Amino acid sequence: MVITNKLKYDSPHLNMDGIGIGMSEEIKVLGVTVDRKITFNTHVRNVCRKATALYGQLSRAAKISLGFQPVIIRTMYTAVVEPVVLYAASVWAPAASKLGMKKQLNAVQRGFAQKICRAYRIVSLHSALTFAGLLPLDLRVQEAAFLFEAKRASQMDLEFICLGNEYETRLNNTQSLRIFTDGSKIEGKVGAALSFWNIEAETGTIKLKLSDYFTVYQAEILAIFRATECILSRKEQSFGVYSDSRAALETMVNQETKHPLAVKTRKNIQAVFPQHKSIQLFWIKAHAGLPGNERADELAKQAALRIKGKSAYDLCQVSFIKRQIRLETLEKWNRRYIEGDAGGTTKIFLPNAVNA
Repeated sequence: MVITNKLKYDSPHLNMDGIGIGMSEEIKVLGVTVDRKITFNTHVRNVCRKATALYGQLSRAAKISLGFQPVIIRTMYTAVVEPVVLYAASVWAPAASKLGMKKQLNAVQRGFAQKICRAYRIVSLHSALTFAGLLPLDLRVQEAAFLFEAKRASQMDLEFICLGNEYETRLNNTQSLRIFTDGSKIEGKVGAALSFWNIEAETGTIKLKLSDYFTVYQAEILAIFRATECILSRKEQSFGVYSDSRAALETMVNQETKHPLAVKTRKNIQAVFPQHKSIQLFWIKAHAGLPGNERADELAKQAALRIKGKSAYDLCQVSFIKRQIRLETLEKWNRRYIEGDAGGTTKIFLPNAVNA
């Protein structure tokens, strides 16, 4: 198959052992049908047909045992139809904005929306989607593509040691430098902090301000990351990083986790060993009277409330990205709903699709 957008091109002539090899108009790669013009028309047509067929099979089974209720239809739509259509959406999302593609997606979605809100067939698609509480499929395709790009962001065995009380912590107090990390969210403000201790007392601190939309979990991860950054430039030979966030530590040691800070932290830890340094990660119980942990907690609160200016970390968590993508999608849907010619009667009662 020759993949090109040119109107005129030379088709290659291929032979194998004197037998000509014909050219294909399209190929299927990992479930995605790619045509030579890269329009993805065939792929969308196939997934729409597949989704409709699956719905038919499920509806026949559900009608016998559960009844053909709107809640059942919605479950079928969200659990079966949408995942089938959105498969590999990041590949063909740009094509979803074409009019012909929208018509195919609308044809699939229209029937579901009308059944969910029990509307007549003459009801417009905009009205049916508004009453059913569904987003247009072409916008859902764009959402899935945006989220995939946002998630795109070294293999080594990492583990952390759990210390249940102060006695166990004292037994492990053998490192040249101990770094206690913590994150805090107070009065809507977010901060993180590091407290550096030798065997006896605190020797230094770092306070980090984060944007208000960050979570404590995100702040805890940032603090651990900054601790590994500091270790790379320190002269001591043995280090212990102490955190009271088990979730953050599990994120760090899990090789399947692609959180940007976790990936960078693992790279920092890898870079420590060629320097002939040792590093250990510890989980400690929060508010158990450990001086280092209490100090880090106090510093994190100070960072959240007192530090002004730019955030110490400019990337945000996936939940925030999802929320922003959804807000943009709702804005597009609302504009399309308001400016569209269809659904005039519905707009009298529901002038705003987002509120509806």
